[in-house]
Amino acid sequence: MKKTLVAAVAACALAFAATAAASLQPGVYDPTNSGCVSATYSHGVLHLVKNCTPGSPQFNSAAGADITGLEGQAFQSASFTLASATQCLGGSPRFDISTTMGLFFLGCNNVTPTTNADGSVTYSFTAANLIPADPTKTTPGTITAVSLLIDQNGTADVTQIMVNGQLEKPLPKGLTAKKQCMKGGWKTSTSPKFKNQGQCIAYWNHVLRDAHKADHTIGKKHK
Repeated sequence: MKKTLVAAVAACALAFAATAAASLQPGVYDPTNSGCVSATYSHGVLHLVKNCTPGSPQFNSAAGADITGLEGQAFQSASFTLASATQCLGGSPRFDISTTMGLFFLGCNNVTPTTNADGSVTYSFTAANLIPADPTKTTPGTITAVSLLIDQNGTADVTQIMVNGQLEKPLPKGLTAKKQCMKGGWKTSTSPKFKNQGQCIAYWNHVLRDAHKADHTIGKKHK
């Protein structure tokens, strides 16, 4: 399903448009249509690239992804893993957490990462790490939108993207429901691509299980 990405840059932050479906939605903010940024997702990796001319209008571009389905929640935790520590450049990648009280940042330079056995590094954040764009806004409020992005020149291979205990991944493009995997429908998914119907159904089962887990957690908090 084609998504329309609407973005605005404020206080050096990129805000992606969110939809009601819980998913990770790769996209770019490229107001000059320069093509110097890209965001793709494949085999569990969100691959972000920015190669824009410094000082030019195109340098205002950014690559990233919306993380939808978190609206109304209080921010508790988030994390992501980079292929290596060299991919953290000037606090980019970072989470932008938009809330009822304003905009908050969680940059890769705001915490000390954990180095994994394969050389990748994991950046973990709590509510105490939230940095407000407006220093007078010290109370986070509840989430209205979340995005993960790079706005510095470089490349980032991001995996294990978690917010409030939920692993975030895209809904299959071209499919809007698990039943559409049937009768060859799995072949119409463009991102990710599936090898067969069983792989498509297994992916959807995982997505739906994560969504049910998140809904159950939210329900318990509101009792």
